[in-house]
Amino acid sequence: MADRLPAHVEVAGLIRLIEAQGGFATVLARGERDGGVIALVVTARGEGAQLYERMPQLDGSRRFVATRQEGPANRADFADYLARRRRQDPDLWLIEADVADTERFIAALP
Repeated sequence: MADRLPAHVEVAGLIRLIEAQGGFATVLARGERDGGVIALVVTARGEGAQLYERMPQLDGSRRFVATRQEGPANRADFADYLARRRRQDPDLWLIEADVADTERFIAALP
């Protein structure tokens, strides 16, 4: 069994990290306290939302990978997808973050 932080502890750490870097974060949906999956909706200055979810990698690690992107033409589709994703997995934690440099922030996450 792999060592893993409880989801609520990881979420609190992510929020503190984002705020320490001058960003803003909020919990859109609370999942299962200890084992819930964490997904991030990340924007840069409120624009260009991207959904990042942890995906298994070939080396056995689990990294955040962009799975959806919001654009001017698909705002409703993006919101519908988030609602569907939440209905399909009630244990899902959905965190919204506004950071200065999305790619750099995601790359730095464990």
